[in-house]
Amino acid sequence: MAIRNIREFGDPVLNKVCKEVQEVTPRTQELIDDMLDTMYEANGVGLAAPQVGILKRIVVIDVTGEDPLVLINPKILETSGEQTGNEGCLSLPGKAGIVTRPNYVKCEAYDRDMKPYVIEGEELLARAICHELDHLDGHLYTEKVEGELMEAGEEEYEDEES
Repeated sequence: MAIRNIREFGDPVLNKVCKEVQEVTPRTQELIDDMLDTMYEANGVGLAAPQVGILKRIVVIDVTGEDPLVLINPKILETSGEQTGNEGCLSLPGKAGIVTRPNYVKCEAYDRDMKPYVIEGEELLARAICHELDHLDGHLYTEKVEGELMEAGEEEYEDEES
């Protein structure tokens, strides 16, 4: 397992549509392991294959720090509700922006053994699924940002006059 370089905003690979995975090979397993290692090393909650330069429909997500999800050829089946909040991306280090996403997502995918399964998520997991699946179609969260990008951790304060 290895840490891979994360492609950053402006890299053309981030704007390309990924190809479906037809079979999981030892190289695919290695990619998944490397993606998990890379995501954890960067303190992320999700990573899509194009972020490490591979145009395959593979995503890894871990919003709990304990239970990583591997989604191969994922498709969103259903969404509902709405949440608005800060969102960042490992491909735009140090930046964040306000994004509105569904509060609930139902998604079908294949696991690392190409067994189909359905995952349902709310709040952060729903946000992460939507964010990472956007990467597979060449989209970044910057397309959905309401207002301007901010420095990560920067909060908007009202001007106080004394």
